[in-house]
Parts: sequence; C-alpha cells; structure tokens
Amino acid sequence: MGVRLFCTDCHNSDDNREFGGPGPNGPHGSRFTHIPERRYESSQAPRPGGSVVNTFPNPDLSAAGPYPLCGKCHDLKLVVANTSFTQHAKHINAGFSGAVCHTAHGMGSFSPAISGERLVNFDANVVAPNGNSPVSYSCAANTCNLTCHRQPHPVKPSAATASPARAGKVGHR
Repeated sequence: MGVRLFCTDCHNSDDNREFGGPGPNGPHGSRFTHIPERRYESSQAPRPGGSVVNTFPNPDLSAAGPYPLCGKCHDLKLVVANTSFTQHAKHINAGFSGAVCHTAHGMGSFSPAISGERLVNFDANVVAPNGNSPVSYSCAANTCNLTCHRQPHPVKPSAATASPARAGKVGHR
C-alpha cells in the first residue's frame, strides 16, 4: 500500500488478473454496481434521519460478506473491536454500512471548518441535523451530533469544539 489511492485500487474488474482471475486489470466491468472489484454495500434511508432500509446485521466480515472492499485496506476485525471509534461494533452489528459515515472518495479542502478526520463525511441522504445543531463529528471526543436511524446522537459537552463534517457524498447512489 502506498500513500496514494488510485481509482483502480477500488474500481477494477471483479475477475482481474492482478488477483488471480482471468479478466483484465482495470475498470473494464464488474458484477457490482459502480465497478468496484469487490462487494461494497451502502445503506439507504427513505429520508435523512429516518430508518435505514437496507441493513446487514451481524455481517460476515470475510470476502463473502457485505464489506470486502473495505477489508482490502482495513482489518475489519479491528474495526468491530472499536479500536478507533467506540461505536463501530454497535453500528456495524446493527447492519449499517460504513458509507453512512465515511466517504470512499476522499475529502477535499472545501472549507476551513471541515477537518475530514478519518474520512468522516456523513451521507446527507441518510443522516440529518440533530435539532438546530449542524451535523458534526469530533474525533477527540469520539462523538457525533446528528440524527440517524431515527435516533438523535447529541454532542456531549466535551465535544463542543467539534468541527462540522461535510455532508453530501458523491457517487454512492
């Protein structure tokens, strides 16, 4: 793994030669929507903040499960062990896709108020503001302030310095 990710690190033929298949390397076709080389599920909601309609409860973390594209770079067992965020296991085991909270396409420098920490970029089709507070995430406080799956996630007092997270993912629908 290098320090740069290229489009073809994820968008690749699902049967490419690079990984032992008979097909061409590169984004020449895939059985998965948006041409990822491996399965990548994205949760959806009928309205922002509403119930998530497609969940994958207690997901299989192997190549047969819903998130093997994430597992290409991340050790999914460490993710569900809450090593980086104390609520990962709770949300993943409830069946919510990582795409609800994390962008797969990186963070640009769109605003000085947006940190892009841990590629947190909430899907505006799934999450909504919590009352009048903007959608936000604080890595330092390990908290989110938003409404998702009909549950308000309030900021704790220690997270008052959280920076707003950019909502509005591109390319996952």
